[in-house]
Amino acid sequence: MDVEPAAWEAALAARPDLACVPQLGAWAGRGFPVIVRRRHPGEDAGTVPAGLPLPPRDGKRRIGLALPPGAVRPRAPVTLAEGAAAAPEAWRPALDALLALGVRHGLAPRLFGGLLWQALTGLPYLSAGSDLDLLWPVAGPVPPDLLGGLAAIEAGAPMRLDGEILLPDGSGVNWRELTAAEPGGTVLAKRLDGVDLRPARTLLAGAP
Repeated sequence: MDVEPAAWEAALAARPDLACVPQLGAWAGRGFPVIVRRRHPGEDAGTVPAGLPLPPRDGKRRIGLALPPGAVRPRAPVTLAEGAAAAPEAWRPALDALLALGVRHGLAPRLFGGLLWQALTGLPYLSAGSDLDLLWPVAGPVPPDLLGGLAAIEAGAPMRLDGEILLPDGSGVNWRELTAAEPGGTVLAKRLDGVDLRPARTLLAGAP
């Protein structure tokens, strides 16, 4: 989400504990976005719970603010194809393989995590040990060969592939947990307003 700079300044003024935190003062003015986070217990339901992570060099701290609804506006998701140029050069072969995997399944993987923030801000979020975090939105059951393809690419990649399959109802399921689920097992499905357990076989295409 994008934030109106004046509302951002007002939100920071109400949080003196954040006065000396690097990057925050000019964040919205530089056009940097925030994400919607889970609401804390007791937080005002009339506000938008927003958050951002600082780069590792600034402490990697996660910042949470509550913003007025009129101060934020949605921003389109960033796909891997759009943000790939911000990745380390050593990641290129794996990124190309992931993009090709998406094309085979008619899917456009979306960024979150370090590569997303680096692509959007130009700040250094990635290090040699960083994961690549992706969301894979599916319109129906999850193709098992999508999961197999992710595992095969990770086996030869210089980074760990993390992330979730984004189900049609908006819930996210970790692709690794779904791959490893036993017959009859369950996986954790996450939403902004909570979590629940789903039978793995009901999520997979071709499962009995």
